[in-house]
Amino acid sequence: RKFLIKNYSGNLSELEHHELKQGYISTKPVIRIRKWDNTKILTIKSSGLIMRDEYEIELSEDEFQNLEKKVEGNIINKTRYIIPINNNLKIEMDIFHDIFEGLCYGEVEFPDIETAENFKAPDFMYKDISKSGVFQNSSLSRMELSDVSAFIKNAYK
Repeated sequence: RKFLIKNYSGNLSELEHHELKQGYISTKPVIRIRKWDNTKILTIKSSGLIMRDEYEIELSEDEFQNLEKKVEGNIINKTRYIIPINNNLKIEMDIFHDIFEGLCYGEVEFPDIETAENFKAPDFMYKDISKSGVFQNSSLSRMELSDVSAFIKNAYK
């Protein structure tokens, strides 16, 4: 499940974190390239909002650079912080940079649908956006630059 995050009060410097850069070659089906710190990955995702299959292939630098030329839309840059929570779960909190500065959300992956449905989010995860496809990174990649600022402002109303 995915939630907008507002007023996270933890110390970010104490958390595991990773720098991500990603772009979409296609959004239907989802074909994404991602740089995760220094690792480059090609990902293919099935459709869905709550539950999806993902297939990943590691890329060389040359392969990544070649595919990056084929990216459609916005490149997404963000820092992902890993926040451990109860029951061996973790929140993957993404703080966006560049054109999406001000957007922050957290996602929790669950072992099954029942656990996901019974999850009680901490207070800083203030708005459940799990079923809103507009917050998927693939949707952000297609957003018009002129609409980004209003989108972020309206998300936190």
